[in-house]
Amino acid sequence: MFADTGNEHEWTYDFVRELPGKTGGPAIEWVKADFSKEIARKRAFVAANWPGQGIPQEKVDRTVALMVPTGNPFLDLAIWKLRFPSTKARFCTEELKIRPMWEGVQLPIIEAGRALISWQGVRADESLARSLLPKWQKLMPPYGLKISKEVKAKWRSYAYRPLLTWTRDEVFAFHAKHGVDPNPLYAKGFSRVGCMPCIMSSKDEIRTIAARFPEHIERIAEWEQLLASIAKNSLGTFMPFSSDPAFKASPEKYRGRGGYTIHDRVEWSRTTQGGRQGSLLLDPMVEFSTPCSQWGTCES
Repeated sequence: MFADTGNEHEWTYDFVRELPGKTGGPAIEWVKADFSKEIARKRAFVAANWPGQGIPQEKVDRTVALMVPTGNPFLDLAIWKLRFPSTKARFCTEELKIRPMWEGVQLPIIEAGRALISWQGVRADESLARSLLPKWQKLMPPYGLKISKEVKAKWRSYAYRPLLTWTRDEVFAFHAKHGVDPNPLYAKGFSRVGCMPCIMSSKDEIRTIAARFPEHIERIAEWEQLLASIAKNSLGTFMPFSSDPAFKASPEKYRGRGGYTIHDRVEWSRTTQGGRQGSLLLDPMVEFSTPCSQWGTCES
């Protein structure tokens, strides 16, 4: 099963599509969140309530006109919420991965009275949190999702993590043994593959993406411009600015142009010495910090 967030690298999509043919295994079921109904409700709310909150009618009309589904789950989620996810409001994992996987694949299995076993390819040496995971785990219903009494009565759900004690080298050796090339992003210096970029991407990750895949930075810049046009505060910030001393020194200069932008983040990623001096590091290794939970919503 693969949850399409709409914010992945095209090589990842190609890898997922081609994998069953390389392994001879079953087809991978794709799930994709649809926020059309949520956007429609939010659009109606904006039209009915924003004028009474002192928002200029011109701003209200522009927001209503631009609040239309695009078909891209990540962008549509931001349009519905009128903001991007953040470090303090990481609703992207729940809405883009957990919910569509649950509703599209997992819930029907349990409703049919069958046991659900979620196979997850996480390894203990990836992080402290993953080192504490058991190989077998009884799963509770996903947090925040309503579960009927009928489903609770049939509940039999488990996680199985067969690669938990494997090393990174053993995983790649297993690929080689069966003639399956890994996702090509690994050959470009990425040690994990997830959203590109993730809202939690580190300084090195952003610098690497900007240097090797600048089109992904430009896509985020376009999304920021759209969000700035419809957000109540006229800000469309994709990434946090708390660690950038340039913003802290003069935040006023960022207002009026969508706030702190992805291009500002890229400029900061090219610095060292506390973000005040240019860096000569051009080829960093990266470690994506994308979310992972007991329900298997890890990066690809």
